[in-house]
Amino acid sequence: MLGHLLEHAQAKPARASAEALAPHGVDGHEPAVLMVLAAREPLSQVEAAGRLGVDRTTMVSLIDGPEDHGLVVRRRSPQDRRRNIVEPTSEGRDCLRRAETARRAAERRFPAPLDEAGAASLVRAPQTLVLDAREPESGACP
Repeated sequence: MLGHLLEHAQAKPARASAEALAPHGVDGHEPAVLMVLAAREPLSQVEAAGRLGVDRTTMVSLIDGPEDHGLVVRRRSPQDRRRNIVEPTSEGRDCLRRAETARRAAERRFPAPLDEAGAASLVRAPQTLVLDAREPESGACP
């Protein structure tokens, strides 16, 4: 039952985020790509893929859409011509700001039925479960 509840609890803010991002012409993946690319010094496609936890082939397709819309630019690295450097354009940075503002507003509405302590617990619980959970030891019963 817990898995079912968590699945439905995740789906509601995901839908709200998708609806909030749609007017900005991006889906849930593009802001994540833009965020990684805008966070630091210029990254290669391989470095960005590593930060996003995707393989190189997937990264190429994740960059194609934003590149087609003028949100990122891909160029050869001057230090290593085998590497593609990907950077957000000024339009991409503006799009990221607008999309993130809309996404955060949608995300804040999800826990609105809870009081402040309940909303804080809602955020803290998955962080604890995902970041601090250890796999139980396997083996025979004592």
